[in-house]
Amino acid sequence: MTEVPLSLGQALGWAREQIDGVDARALLCHVAECSHATLSGFPERMLTHPQARTFERLVERRLIGEPIAYLVGAREFYSRRFRVGAGVLIPRPETEVLVEEALRRVAGREQLRVLDLGTGSGILAITLALELGARAESVVAVDRSAEALGYAVWNAGALGARVDFREGDWLAGLEGYQFDLVVSNPPYVADGDPHLARGDLRFEPVSALASGPAGLDDIRLIARSLGPHLAAGAWVLIEHGWDQAADVRAILASAGLAQVGSADDLAGISRVSFGRRRIDGTSAIAVD
Repeated sequence: MTEVPLSLGQALGWAREQIDGVDARALLCHVAECSHATLSGFPERMLTHPQARTFERLVERRLIGEPIAYLVGAREFYSRRFRVGAGVLIPRPETEVLVEEALRRVAGREQLRVLDLGTGSGILAITLALELGARAESVVAVDRSAEALGYAVWNAGALGARVDFREGDWLAGLEGYQFDLVVSNPPYVADGDPHLARGDLRFEPVSALASGPAGLDDIRLIARSLGPHLAAGAWVLIEHGWDQAADVRAILASAGLAQVGSADDLAGISRVSFGRRRIDGTSAIAVD
């Protein structure tokens, strides 16, 4: 086994020979409990022997492809740090588009009842609860994974968000509840997609990633089940794959939603589609 040098500078130099430099810095800052500025400014600072051994093990795990977020136990989302780990989906930057679109759609509205379907580590429910503040009358978040909900509950407590977390399968168990805003980042990768066997996806729960032959099974199920749970004027926003926007818009329109459209990420790729129940509470088959 490689013997890791004990100064920050030496440890970083060794790790860069094994893994990407950005990953090496992230792991070393995590183990040494220091900032990137400290790492750059004080390379002579010494690691303890336990820290050096931990760092070596993390580098070895990264070398076989384990995600950085799992190794350090956290990932930033919407300028907040969320705890994550094996068994829960890793937050992605493109999901911030869903938050921004949701906030835009309900701008100026009060007493909002919010629902997050497939909450995972809680990033959507918690972020919306904190961003909406007193404008959110309630925030309910559902996931079928008890393990994922454990992370979500911890994150809500750490960040001071008031969210009602529930274990369940999509809308099951929510009979009688209506919402003004529904968001979801459901599984949307096609079963057998080769990407599932590459990179970080190899380590993430398949149940949070794959959804049928075209990756649309869960989105269809959500859309079919939403009707009784949508208040008049309620917005529905769903994240999806880079090539699924047209299909998801059609699914939302078929479910009777109006004002159907899509929003692009910073790369100009449509990653979120949305629709709205009419103000009078009726369905609308035509796409606005």
